[in-house]
Amino acid sequence: MPDQADVAEPPDPVHELDEPAGPEPAPAGSGSAESAPPDYSARAERLRRIRVGVLIAAVSVSVLVMLLVFAAWRNDYLIESDKGETTGEVLSAGRLRSAVMYVTPDGVTHNPKVGVLYPTNLTAGERINVEYNRADPDLVRVAGRDVRVAILPALSVLATVWALTLPTLWLLLRAETGSMSVRRIFDPVSYRRRVPGSRDPAD
Repeated sequence: MPDQADVAEPPDPVHELDEPAGPEPAPAGSGSAESAPPDYSARAERLRRIRVGVLIAAVSVSVLVMLLVFAAWRNDYLIESDKGETTGEVLSAGRLRSAVMYVTPDGVTHNPKVGVLYPTNLTAGERINVEYNRADPDLVRVAGRDVRVAILPALSVLATVWALTLPTLWLLLRAETGSMSVRRIFDPVSYRRRVPGSRDPAD
């Protein structure tokens, strides 16, 4: 007669049902609705960074131009607050810098290193009237010219910068949006891969 301890007890069906089942395999083609392919996500991020860089560059140039106009206005204010007038000779002429030599009433000859303010349309050897600050004679401008001469070029630069920047930002935004919209193709909620001859359940 076999020992009762050697007889295996039959499995309890109730316990078998209570055991947790292993993780079910995910269906093919499934994925997170919020996930996007790495290539397209990287491209969208790269386009966003380019767009931010273009915007920062445009704003920086605009701020610089406005600061230059403000500096010209400040120089005019300083000259007007303690103005002296004399005649000078143009030593060299250029669009951005013209060198001028002049003598102040105290007999001192001045040739400012930064040149004369508002230097356009001058000719080397030409004698012109200049206005300067008595406390700082090297701060000098062509007589009859002020910040209004600088406003038109500044506006032209601003118009050119933003005429190039706005279309560029629009194109980059379109490209970035197009890259981000690709994730819909890989969204199992909004996309069903159709098998030839099958019918879409939404139809």
